[in-house]
Amino acid sequence: MVVLNKIYTKTGDDGTTALGSGERRPKHDLRIEAYGTVDETNSVVGLVRLHTAEEFLDVDAVLNRVQNDLFDLGADLATPETDEDLGYEPLRITDQQVTALEEAIDTFNADIKPLRSFVLPGGSAASAHLHLARTVSRRAERLMVDLSSRERINPAAVRYMNRLSDLFFVLSRFLNAKGEKDVLWVPGKNR
Repeated sequence: MVVLNKIYTKTGDDGTTALGSGERRPKHDLRIEAYGTVDETNSVVGLVRLHTAEEFLDVDAVLNRVQNDLFDLGADLATPETDEDLGYEPLRITDQQVTALEEAIDTFNADIKPLRSFVLPGGSAASAHLHLARTVSRRAERLMVDLSSRERINPAAVRYMNRLSDLFFVLSRFLNAKGEKDVLWVPGKNR
C-alpha cells in the first residue's frame, strides 16, 4: 500500500531519484525518462477524460482502465528486472493487460470505415487530445525500446505501449463520429 504523508523529501536535491529497488539514478537517466513519459501519457489521458466522462461512458471506462495500467507500467519500469531478491514481488505489466487493449481496439474499430488517407489531429477536442496521447505514448515507447537495448525490461511493457498508441488512434476516430468527422490529410494541398 502507498502512503504519502510527506510530499517533499529533499533526497532528489542532488539530481538523483530512487528506483523501486532502492538504487538511485540521475533524473536524466533513460529509465527515468521512460517512466516519466509514461506518466506524461497518463496526464494527457486525464485531459481526454474531461471530454468523455459524461457523454462517452464506454470510452471513459476504457480510459479509466488505461490510466490505472499506466501507473502499473510506471511501477514496472521503476523497478529494474534483476535476478536479485527485492524482498517483494515487483509489479509488472501482464499479457492480459495487452490483450485487454487489443480487445478494446477491435471493439471500437468494428464500425469505423477504413481509411483512404492519413488523419490529421483534430475533429473534436477529445479526438485532438487522443492524438496528443498517441504521440506522447509513442515517445514513451521509443524510450522504452532504447532502454531495452541497454537493460532488461519486461517485454509485455513494450507491447502494451505499442498497442496503447493504436488504441488512442482508434478511439480518436471513434469519437470523431466513427471517422465521419476525421480531418484528412490532403497531400500537396497547399503547393
